[in-house]
Amino acid sequence: MKPFLLFVFALCMVSCYNAERNCTDFKTGHFYSEIIIDGKPIKSEFNRTDHLQIETYQGKVDSSEVRWINDCEVIFKTINPKNRIERKDIHLKILSTTDSSYTYEYSYVGEDLKQKGTANRAK
Repeated sequence: MKPFLLFVFALCMVSCYNAERNCTDFKTGHFYSEIIIDGKPIKSEFNRTDHLQIETYQGKVDSSEVRWINDCEVIFKTINPKNRIERKDIHLKILSTTDSSYTYEYSYVGEDLKQKGTANRAK
C-alpha cells in the first residue's frame, strides 16, 4: 500500500508542474532567434513594437503587423507579401520564458505542422 501511495503522490507533484510564462515581458523589444529548418540553423534578428515587427533574415528585411490574441499568442501578417507563402499569416505561441528568452512554437494559420525555436532579448 505504501508504494502505491508514494506513486500517487509523485504523480500528483509531476502533473502540477507548469512552465513559467511571463509573456508580457516579450511583447516589445529587440530580439534574436534561432530555429532549425531541414537540419540547418537559421538565425534572425527583429524589433517588435505593439503593432509592428521588423525582422532581418538572411540579409533581407521583412515587416509584419502584430496582433496579440492573448498575452502568449500572436498573429503576424506580412505587410508587403511578395508571393503566396508570404500572404499566409503566422501564429506564434510562447511556451515558456526565462528572464531574457522565450521558447515558442509557430505555424502558418490553419496548418498543423509546427516548428519550435528560442528567442533571446538582444543586449
